[in-house]
Amino acid sequence: MTGPVRSAGLLLYRRSGDGLEVLLGHMGGPFFARRDAGAWTVVKGEYDPGEPAWEAARREFREELGLEPPDGEAVPLGEVRQKNGKVVTAWAVRADLDPATVVPGTFLMEWPPRSGRMREFPELDRVAWFGLERAREVIVTAQSAFLDRLAEHSP
Repeated sequence: MTGPVRSAGLLLYRRSGDGLEVLLGHMGGPFFARRDAGAWTVVKGEYDPGEPAWEAARREFREELGLEPPDGEAVPLGEVRQKNGKVVTAWAVRADLDPATVVPGTFLMEWPPRSGRMREFPELDRVAWFGLERAREVIVTAQSAFLDRLAEHSP
């Protein structure tokens, strides 16, 4: 018997004149291309049961953004279960990152469906900083709990 698919990720945050901001990634590929609400996510990815979640979060940051994960205190944000059943574990790390420096990883998928043609798409087609209120409007619904936990921690 296998358990749920697991993902781990890092939620970068910074303070600005308007308060706390978080870095989110817009999911790549044709399904999310014209979506905003529910199409933004913590920078994360799947991992195997034998890999520690923290190491997976840092590896996925490298793979998804093409950048080294920032050093700094990692604030555990716990787990959430998304509608699709995936369990996501996240940590918040205070850091500043220029979205223009991101070199996204890619994935292959058949597109259009049943066409027999494979196309390459970015894992995340863009990343951006959001204030917490705006982030709650666009993030995958279950992941909004990470925003609440970060705000409660108020680093």
